[in-house]
Amino acid sequence: MATIQPLPADVINIIAAGEVIDSVAAVVRELVENAIDAGAGRIAIALDLEQWRVQVADDGQGMDRDSLRSCTQPHSTSKIHTTADLWRITSLGFRGEALHSIAQLSRLEIRSRPGLAATGWRVSYDQQGEVIEMEPDAIAPGTIITVHDLFGRIPVRRHGLPAESQQLKEIQTLIHHFALCYPRLHWQISRGDRPWLKLFPGESPQDILPQLLPRTQPGDFAQFTQTQLPDYPDAQIQVVVGLPDRCHRRRADWLKVAINGRWVRSPALEQTLLASMSRTLPKHRYPVAFLHLTLPPAQIDWNRHPAKTEVYLHHLDFWRDRVRESIDQALRLSPADLTPTAHNQRLGTVFKAAASAGTYTLDRQVTPLTAPAGIQMPLRVVAQVNRMYIVAEHEHGLWLIEQHIAHERVLFEQLQTAWQLVELDPPLIVAGWRDRQVEQLQRIGITVDVFGENLWAVRHCPALLADRDDCMDALVELSLGGDLETAQVATACRSAIRNGTSLSLPEMQTLVEQWQRTHNPRTCPHGRPIYLALDETSLSRFFRRHWVVGKSHGL
Repeated sequence: MATIQPLPADVINIIAAGEVIDSVAAVVRELVENAIDAGAGRIAIALDLEQWRVQVADDGQGMDRDSLRSCTQPHSTSKIHTTADLWRITSLGFRGEALHSIAQLSRLEIRSRPGLAATGWRVSYDQQGEVIEMEPDAIAPGTIITVHDLFGRIPVRRHGLPAESQQLKEIQTLIHHFALCYPRLHWQISRGDRPWLKLFPGESPQDILPQLLPRTQPGDFAQFTQTQLPDYPDAQIQVVVGLPDRCHRRRADWLKVAINGRWVRSPALEQTLLASMSRTLPKHRYPVAFLHLTLPPAQIDWNRHPAKTEVYLHHLDFWRDRVRESIDQALRLSPADLTPTAHNQRLGTVFKAAASAGTYTLDRQVTPLTAPAGIQMPLRVVAQVNRMYIVAEHEHGLWLIEQHIAHERVLFEQLQTAWQLVELDPPLIVAGWRDRQVEQLQRIGITVDVFGENLWAVRHCPALLADRDDCMDALVELSLGGDLETAQVATACRSAIRNGTSLSLPEMQTLVEQWQRTHNPRTCPHGRPIYLALDETSLSRFFRRHWVVGKSHGL
């Protein structure tokens, strides 16, 4: 049997380095984090994967001679100093492992100059992170780190990496995450001698997302920032979501979560994003959402993963509730929705789509309500078109609102708040149902009893369905599957005002005001858009009201 003995120091160092630097993307990640911690406003990345070369340049605060000598030593950092500092981390890097690990696996060169220094320095390092050459260098303030011959000392590592295209995709995704977390940064990335990516700075992630997602504009997204949280006055929750009537995906691949400036994997928070928008999107479509939590350091434990992408979040349920509130606020209609927006580019395609006529079996009346004092209702109803669309005007143009699905959204959210079942007297007797249909109704709270051989008595139903002539058909629909939310959607759809119903101006105004106050007014529970905005700018352009009168007559 082989004798157990300590590993040589050089083997230990290479093993430890491989845990931190396991790919080209890991090199980019660590160097970019250092650049951001140094206060960079511009970051330039040059990649040459064929030569296993990575260079990251920034305009941050730079390093002096003493820092350049010590920065590649194991566990050397300016970010923390004591054990207590581990529980109040505010920087991206803090372990002091990155540069030492990179030196272990490559030929490392750093050029740097502090902002007030007269000159900079160029330093080359050996495998142990010791300086082998240092000389003055004419360089602008900032830092340029060049990694040559990555994994050259352990070529077997290169064979285990994915294809170059996959590595580039990982790096691109990494840059996207940094750009969302730090929207004021300017990014320039090249491959070989050719430009590859360029991202311009913005005021918020809402300005960055259109640069990452083709065929989108800032107006396709809604943003909400929640501050001054109970017991956490310094915390902040920022959400940016694709408006469900304009921006969604085939896969759940754009649910992004960041905590204190770092992208993290958080299945619980990602599921919160998904669930909060589940009844705003078409079937089999998924939201675009970016969540950035800025939390007190004591709420986070970063020491879960070498890449710091898996964290433990204290009081998770509290933060999930706050995230739901923020998404709810982001999706509400606001005065900004009444100004000229990104609807313009959609009008050409929208007018080509044919609206499907509904086939509903019962007219439902809208009971006029008195608007609460202090609430402004900027949409004023002026007409009904084809007994299907409500026309409402405001100072910037007009909106077309589809009456059935607007009412469906209102009823659905009312049912979510109060799912009321009433007793049927006499009960409905049904025959030929399968056991799973009976069990399905019982799961959503409806009482069904055996009434005889292959007969059942349905003793309760949703209140909105009790007086309908097609109550039995509705119960059959509810028995065919789905959870309570699915039953609420089906009930709301059947009970909403059908298209083809004439409404008075007061009834339409009441419906519009009720709809405006819903949590998710942009789409119905099936994901269909509820309204079309025609702003004054679009109308003026269509009718050519910006032309000179004489010119418009050919004079």
